[in-house]
Amino acid sequence: METVKYTLTEQQMPTAWYNIQADLPAPAPPVLHPGTGQPITPDDLAPLFPMALIMQEVSQERTIEIPEEVQSIYRQWRPSPLYRARRLEQALDTPAKIYYKYEGVSPAGSHKPNTAVPQAYYNKQEGVKRLTTETGAGQWGSALAFAGALLGLEVLVFMVKISYQQKPYRHALMNAYGARVIPSPSTETQAGRAILAEHPDSTGSLGIAISEAVELAAQSDDTKYALGSVLNHVLLHQTVVGLEAQAQLEMAGDYPDIIIGCTGGGSNFAGISFPFIGAKLRGERDVQVIAVEPAACPSLTRGIYAYDFGDTAHLTPLVKMHTLGSTFVPEGIHAGGLRYHGMAPLVSHVVQLGLVEPRAEPQLGCFAAGLTFARSEGILPAPEANHAVKTVIDEALRCKEEGTSKVILFNLCGHGHFDMQAYMDYEAGKLRDHEYSQEEVAMALAGLPVVG
Repeated sequence: METVKYTLTEQQMPTAWYNIQADLPAPAPPVLHPGTGQPITPDDLAPLFPMALIMQEVSQERTIEIPEEVQSIYRQWRPSPLYRARRLEQALDTPAKIYYKYEGVSPAGSHKPNTAVPQAYYNKQEGVKRLTTETGAGQWGSALAFAGALLGLEVLVFMVKISYQQKPYRHALMNAYGARVIPSPSTETQAGRAILAEHPDSTGSLGIAISEAVELAAQSDDTKYALGSVLNHVLLHQTVVGLEAQAQLEMAGDYPDIIIGCTGGGSNFAGISFPFIGAKLRGERDVQVIAVEPAACPSLTRGIYAYDFGDTAHLTPLVKMHTLGSTFVPEGIHAGGLRYHGMAPLVSHVVQLGLVEPRAEPQLGCFAAGLTFARSEGILPAPEANHAVKTVIDEALRCKEEGTSKVILFNLCGHGHFDMQAYMDYEAGKLRDHEYSQEEVAMALAGLPVVG
């Protein structure tokens, strides 16, 4: 069976990002200052981010131009291909049409450079010399290290300790790009030392790593903080994925009935889905959208929609999001990029508006789905992407049961070449599913800040 691939030319690559805030029927709740409880100002964010990114964070413009220097770097791997998964369809014996946008073609192996490059660019434009950041599975850290190498910025990465231990090749890649990688929690920051004093064996979390990165960035005038997910400007940059997919599906003569993306902080999910949700909000085409998270870190399905800190040490502003509480430390599942206590405010908002259906999946079924995909399509997905693959297979089998032919689109946000230990552990029967009791979830939520 012939592989079907839809490609765009470099000239057809999007020249502007799409901002869903222009089409929302109700604006997302404002970001609040943790001290005053009042809406935060651009000056409040200036110690952490360059002003260009702060302006994108609050922009209500539908499109924001991609700088030419960013476009020139994007062209190294963009436009990325869209595939029709015919062999998977055949293996499932489904009447559904399955398409996937493949972001594993980037130098870092995932969708993350889509925002790492513009973040590095805007920081360099404002004279920043060093970027600090956190990373879970290492996809984001690898991407920012790559962008820093190309644009001449020093990069310091706090990597969640359990992922640092599980994925040595990932931090080796960051080192190869010239970045310094520190397992978190560490002794290099006050936030890290406080965690280790209370929990000497802490495996870390994204919330802890964010605290360490933010603390160092706030202490130096030539250093800023970069975040790989959650914030509005990060989701904005990722919309190149969905914009390209729209053009490629037009080439294929199809339009998705269902869009599926894995969700941890929300960037990959927003990247594939927001341009299509925007079209729905403008009354152009309807679509069902499904966000899939790990059952071991179920912010959308088990958390509550409330104002919370983005980090464990409470150094960040307060954002309204689906959260499990900033002190929540998830189990050491191999989908490290999805181990975050909260969900992007804009993703949380579209869920609240009823535009997105959230689901949670345990890791064993996701790994099984990833192997099914690899054995039919030949690409081994990253553990994070397996959550989307599992739901794609479920929906395709539902089409088979119902005798309906739906068009399913998902974002294969990265390959699993640095995650072979995870697959080896799965095949050896060493992995188990993690689900939290309601009591554990309630304990994690007990410390939510009180907002008037």
